[in-house]
Amino acid sequence: MAVIKVDDLAGEIVLAIQAYTEDVSEAIDQAARDTAKAMAKDLRETSPKDTGEYAKGWTHRKEAPGSYRVYNKKKPQLTHLLEHGHAKAGGGRVEGIPHIKPAEDRYVPEFEKKVQQILERGG
Repeated sequence: MAVIKVDDLAGEIVLAIQAYTEDVSEAIDQAARDTAKAMAKDLRETSPKDTGEYAKGWTHRKEAPGSYRVYNKKKPQLTHLLEHGHAKAGGGRVEGIPHIKPAEDRYVPEFEKKVQQILERGG
């Protein structure tokens, strides 16, 4: 066991907290990356497939530490139309095919659970 002088105690506490913070931040970033990757894969499998280009377009990218965006790179303009439906040019309506919201409903709670476990473990 290391002997720490009382004068150095505050500095040692700060170093320990910094190490904890870095470990937790890295673990949360990894969990966010894994969750985004899994969600993009899920969306590629569950998205509507006419030509298949829309479904193949799902990917993810890092926005900030611990923050990833899942998006459709090839056909971003179709996400809202396919998810919620749209009006036809000649009248009438095309019903939506919900595929983004169900994926979000599966992966957001999973990510929150991972973060909770990380915080409980301390990294």
